[in-house]
Amino acid sequence: MKEMPQANLLSLSIENSILNIQLNRPEKYNALNPELIDQLIEVFEWSAHHSVGYNQSLYDEHGNHNFRILIVSGAGKHFCAGADINMMRDAGAKSIEENRADSEKLDRLFNQLWSHPCFTIGLIQGVALGGGAGLIACMDHVIMKKTAKIALSEGKLGILPAVIGPYVYRRVGSANFRRLAMMAGRIGAEESLRICMVEQIVDTLEEFSECVDSLTREVLSTGPCAVTSAKELTIGFDRWHLDDKALREWTLDYTSKMRGSMEGQEGLSSFLEKRAPNWKLEE
Repeated sequence: MKEMPQANLLSLSIENSILNIQLNRPEKYNALNPELIDQLIEVFEWSAHHSVGYNQSLYDEHGNHNFRILIVSGAGKHFCAGADINMMRDAGAKSIEENRADSEKLDRLFNQLWSHPCFTIGLIQGVALGGGAGLIACMDHVIMKKTAKIALSEGKLGILPAVIGPYVYRRVGSANFRRLAMMAGRIGAEESLRICMVEQIVDTLEEFSECVDSLTREVLSTGPCAVTSAKELTIGFDRWHLDDKALREWTLDYTSKMRGSMEGQEGLSSFLEKRAPNWKLEE
């Protein structure tokens, strides 16, 4: 068993190659305070360095599973109510430089989740406001309870969702991001699904487990390094600044690299030999 980071505001559990991360401030609606932010940053960094995508191996040197999936949830009634009220109060008394330092830490938190080598799943109940919506936007697949609400609520405080903005923008597009940021109101599950803020809606919390089981089986049947590389490929598309011919050449190079990799060779061989690839042994 891997030695997990000390995190009194998070509940962590490992099941083979799956890491469960639960925000554990239910009495504060899992609001993000400096301690919780620090602990999330540490856990995201630690889990990334113990992932298959980072190590290019299903197991570590001790025979433990490297991570392939992260599941992020919140304890109690709500997923995450955004920034802690005390942190917002303190922000009003800080200098521009101090507030920038706090924002840099938040940016590090969201970017670590967005670029994490593992497939990330979010389970959302209650509310996900401000930074809670930011966490949603950074994950690969989000399952939302039918009665839950999401909001880019910063505008109600006279500020903007700037730090979470790039991630929400990538998820929902320009027009939806602008509208949500200006209105700053809560949207329900149906609208969240319509604008692609989430991928699935469930009626009850009990259905989370069924959806997660089905989803994890699908992900675990996919090449784990291919999962990580899919994120890298997407980043390449997002940031492409050269012409179309250069883009096509880059995709040819990427394809050749993946086909020649150990995982690519295993996947192609197993297909031709009509057997399961070695990464499916985890199921």
